[in-house]
Amino acid sequence: LARRHGPNELRPARRLSLARDVARRFRNPLIVILLVASLVSAFTGDTASFGIIAAMVLLSVVIDFVQEHRAGRAAEALIRRVQVHATVLRDGHPVSLPVNRLVPGDVVQLAAGSVIPGDGELLEANGLHVNEALLTGEPFPVEKRPRGAHRHGAEDLFMGTSVVSGTARMRITRTGAATEMGKIALSLQAEAPPTSFERGLRAFGMLIMRLTAFMVLFVLLVNTALHRPVLESFLFAVALAVGLTPELLPMILSVTLSRGALRLAAEHVIVKRLAAIEGLGSMDVLCTDKTGTLTQARIRLERAVDLDGNESAAVREMGALNSAFQAGILTPLDEALAAHAPPREGWSRLAEVPFDFERRRLAVLLRHGARRLLVVKGAPEEMLRLCSQYAGAAGATRACDEEARKRALERLEALGTEGLRVLAVAHRELDRDHATAHDEHGLVLDGFAAFADPPKAGAAQALAALAASGVAVKVLTGDGEAVTRHLCASIGLEVRGVLNGADIARLDDAALAARAGATTLFCRVNPAQKVRIVAALRARGRVVGFLGDGINDAPALHRADVRLSVHNAVDVAREAADLILLKRVLGVLHRGVIEGRRTFVNIRKYVLMGTSS
Repeated sequence: LARRHGPNELRPARRLSLARDVARRFRNPLIVILLVASLVSAFTGDTASFGIIAAMVLLSVVIDFVQEHRAGRAAEALIRRVQVHATVLRDGHPVSLPVNRLVPGDVVQLAAGSVIPGDGELLEANGLHVNEALLTGEPFPVEKRPRGAHRHGAEDLFMGTSVVSGTARMRITRTGAATEMGKIALSLQAEAPPTSFERGLRAFGMLIMRLTAFMVLFVLLVNTALHRPVLESFLFAVALAVGLTPELLPMILSVTLSRGALRLAAEHVIVKRLAAIEGLGSMDVLCTDKTGTLTQARIRLERAVDLDGNESAAVREMGALNSAFQAGILTPLDEALAAHAPPREGWSRLAEVPFDFERRRLAVLLRHGARRLLVVKGAPEEMLRLCSQYAGAAGATRACDEEARKRALERLEALGTEGLRVLAVAHRELDRDHATAHDEHGLVLDGFAAFADPPKAGAAQALAALAASGVAVKVLTGDGEAVTRHLCASIGLEVRGVLNGADIARLDDAALAARAGATTLFCRVNPAQKVRIVAALRARGRVVGFLGDGINDAPALHRADVRLSVHNAVDVAREAADLILLKRVLGVLHRGVIEGRRTFVNIRKYVLMGTSS
């Protein structure tokens, strides 16, 4: 198996040799024209023209090369995302092996803190929560459970994601380049498609090349028809060709773009690839993730309410005690609750009933003096079945009858429409020092803890400014539609259409291109679908910018016209990007768009002047 599948590692992208990297820059038709003109000048004895043209070309290439060669190797950063060792069952015994020695079929044991060493099927799970932000960009941990023996070939766990809590056993089904992470690494090895600026510059160069060839042939034909001397006619045609070539254009481009890069640096935008500046000015569509760009990427306890919707200190206190005293690694939801923990003096933990997917809740038995208190938090629908009472105003308890349960479900629905994640919190008194799942009944419902990833300050103003500048913003997220719609409403982003990942999977490329332009939200999308969305928009003639900060964003960044990331992004996203925002606010991006347009106008002035002359 090891020989058949190879080592379980991600191959870094092959870098061009120094000579090939320099040679790639001479494929521009304008550069070709200038080189031919300089050689012809040298052949005819016009050494001054040869020296001037050659110097302009050399300076242009050197400036371009120095500015861009500082970009690192994107795919190599993926290797550092994989844990060095994993606990594997071999001959029925657990052994610790280097990750690169794992093969499909290996059974791996996972615990809190483990990094998953390959794509695979989940065989057993006990309260397993996995952080998949590496692939989806979303901060909330995902619950995982086995899907049954009837299913075969579908992966539950993915290489590079990490276990937040619980334990599990998984069977490796794909390793190395065959994993989802491996596919991302392979996609970064391909040469990035030309940007809109590069396509336009190549088209202009081809126009000049055709015009020059036509004029030279026309002069030779006319002089031949008039029986002029052949040598004089040839020298005149060569002089005309040299005069037609815009010798200063490559130099003007490099100098203008470099000055633009300096001005963008003052606006907190670092330029890694000079051609991206014009693309930034031409951009008319910006694709961005939700988390961290439009939101703060920091889960907080938004509301703690009782069944009647009133703010409840008991929900905060009980939820905080449950989270503060539970074992294992805290999830972002637990951290948000624990931040409101009361002083721990006098409290101690006696027992814990860990989370599992059948119960969908976690219970902690605490002692405070002679008091024994079982505090439970979990999925609201499951918790409601276990509650016989609920806490009302002023701490009074009332019977949790059918009418109360109906009001509770209405409260949950209302919180859901606000884009909040909800946990129910309840408690009961015990008279012993141990507890089991059988004690989770007759609970008093304290209420609901609602969590949010709040909008980023200034996001609404920046979106309005981008819209006024003709840049349409589209949100590509791994989160659900309800949460994303609520966020868009809170920041004033008009939603004209929604496509979910399942919808995109059913559309071919032509159908996706037809619908992508009129769609604002793309929800529950994976990295491959992000690439398809960017390609679909470009197929419609749009100049597409993509702002991403995770490994899951790298392939889409690679495909966009304008590749944007932020200074605190993962290595892969930073290296795949052409422009780095030093401040993760869209206002900085809008100022960059304005500066990019200023640079583009300066370039266009010279092109028009040079072409007319």
